[in-house]
Amino acid sequence: MKIICIGRNYREHAKELNNPIPTEPMVFMKPSSALLLDNKPFYHPEFSKNIHYELEIVLKISKNGRHIQPEFAHKYVDQVALGIDFTARDLQEKCKKNGHPWEIAKGFDGSAVLSPFVPIQDIQNIDNIEFYLEKNGTRVQHGFTKDLIFSFTDLIVYVSQFFTLNQGDIIYTGTPEGVGPVAIGDVLNGYLVTQRGAAHLLSCEVK
Repeated sequence: MKIICIGRNYREHAKELNNPIPTEPMVFMKPSSALLLDNKPFYHPEFSKNIHYELEIVLKISKNGRHIQPEFAHKYVDQVALGIDFTARDLQEKCKKNGHPWEIAKGFDGSAVLSPFVPIQDIQNIDNIEFYLEKNGTRVQHGFTKDLIFSFTDLIVYVSQFFTLNQGDIIYTGTPEGVGPVAIGDVLNGYLVTQRGAAHLLSCEVK
């Protein structure tokens, strides 16, 4: 299983970090050891003093494909979830300054929180999924996938040019504005709007 991630896929998030708007998807990957499932706690790593949360919609690939064409892309996803891409922002800035890859800032153990998956037919509006994150009871992120720079179709088409997409692979599609730091004791709760209203899919305590 591959954990494929997309950076800077919402304009306002790119702006809040003073980053340029990308002209093509920014792809990076996390190892399987990054996965944090079943609402388990996130243990704040000792190597960073500035861990940020980034709530994202996650796609689950339903069948194998390579060089997927736009008109068929929708057939490769049948479930979505919420994910948190934890980022060691201090390490990331150091890597960027030195021209180094970001993996140590993005792919460390527990950095890919993942909720249970939801069938796409249960989503209120698959063309404009609404989702939000609360930190200690206060809403800090609120996203709509209509604001993606690169749509789900764009991402599947682009990524499949370079990597064969296999059944079970997941794609973190990018985070909206409102990212920020976490501290020990914080509790993060993620919500996805479905046909039945806002579903509480994700909970993560920082320890």
